[in-house]
Amino acid sequence: MENYFNYFTEIEEHFQRRWGAPLLLSTLDWTLMETWRDAGIPLEAVLRGIDTTFEHHDRRPSKKSRKINGLGFCVQEVLTAAEEMKEAAVGAAQAEPAGGRPTGFQTSEIVAFLRLNAEQLDAAKLPEEKGISATPLARETANTLRAIAADLEVTKTLPRLEDLERRLTVAEEKLFAILLAATPDEQIVTVRAEADRELAPYRRKMPAAQIEQLQRQYVHKRLLEKYMLPRLSLFYL
Repeated sequence: MENYFNYFTEIEEHFQRRWGAPLLLSTLDWTLMETWRDAGIPLEAVLRGIDTTFEHHDRRPSKKSRKINGLGFCVQEVLTAAEEMKEAAVGAAQAEPAGGRPTGFQTSEIVAFLRLNAEQLDAAKLPEEKGISATPLARETANTLRAIAADLEVTKTLPRLEDLERRLTVAEEKLFAILLAATPDEQIVTVRAEADRELAPYRRKMPAAQIEQLQRQYVHKRLLEKYMLPRLSLFYL
């Protein structure tokens, strides 16, 4: 599996190159990338799928054909490329694609990132509904991030990034769960309706399980944005 920390950036930059200009990816695009990553779809399969989608589009004679404005248009070709790689039994053995970059993380950068996120968690104004408050968990998470940062400063060595990423992912998932419980139902319904509208053009191209995962991740992102909470993953460093 390709380096986790290159996965998102490689896809974003490759799509922008094929588009021909910088293009701000949508919330749906980012949630779709997360879905592919979580499903174990190799980076090379995603890049191949993007290329194939644009190549098919460019061969269309009509000048009025719909533009490829997001990754959702590439779903079918990405899944096809992933299946072809699986059948060829080369997915797990593929080398990092040309142009891949090392993570380049420094201990000091990780420490600063953790402390900044802790400050944002402490400052956030979080919901309380039916006796459920997200604030205590946010404060606890902030203290955990500071403790990790302090340990890194003492050891002065780069941690195992995979292990740290797992801890941060678990912390973020717990925050999402309590935000979901503490946010009024009508607000969640509104966000889910927004997700449904965003996903509507792509439903015929995606399996039901992928649609369900995208909806969940879309709501996740929107709640974090609503309450101005940071993403804890090292990808956002």
